[in-house]
Amino acid sequence: MRLLAIDTSAAHCSAALYDADTLTQRLAPAQRRHGELIVGMMDELLQAAGLRAAELDAFAFARGPGSFTGLRIAAAVVQGAALAADKPVVGVSTLAALAQGCRRDTGAQRVLCALDARMGEVYAGAYTANAQGLMEALLDDRVCAPEAVAVPGGPGPWAAAGSGWQTYPEVLAAAVRAACGTGPASVEAERPCEAQDVAVLAAADYAAGALLDPADALPVYLRDRVTSSAAK
Repeated sequence: MRLLAIDTSAAHCSAALYDADTLTQRLAPAQRRHGELIVGMMDELLQAAGLRAAELDAFAFARGPGSFTGLRIAAAVVQGAALAADKPVVGVSTLAALAQGCRRDTGAQRVLCALDARMGEVYAGAYTANAQGLMEALLDDRVCAPEAVAVPGGPGPWAAAGSGWQTYPEVLAAAVRAACGTGPASVEAERPCEAQDVAVLAAADYAAGALLDPADALPVYLRDRVTSSAAK
């Protein structure tokens, strides 16, 4: 299986090539240059592997939640690339990919993700690893006030990831303690979503037949209101 995955959902920009279980990634701070950087990263990965876009099985992208502008860029780039190559698309939750990256580096079994959504809210998601080590949602991703974040009970500690933990550390930790009796075992507030984790989850979705027509590869904002402050 060959997948090219991208993420432009936040401050970093990344692209990853998944080729027969081998992963190669390009990752860099974007500083609002996502549209300028991402296509070059994709081309660089294909050229280094000696591949053409037509030789891929699919494209994948972090569909959100995240920066409104960044999500629109990723969707537009993936739609264009997939249409040109006549390939399907796989959309992956940004929070799921964030949780997958946390597990990749720390071995965490359960990850509570929270991204700063501005306007006094967070994008939140609770994930646990399945038998294959892939993160699966325990609850639907949602946007809510930090004090309203739902934390499933159950055995095992929670790892924490995402910018929401930097903005609302005490409120979110209190939610974990209320549900589990103890706070998170680790907190990675500056961990970015990475395309390599999007690719790993997308490969499983591709194998399960969870494919999109390029025209249906749309962002998932979670919030209906788009404001100038939220779109940054």
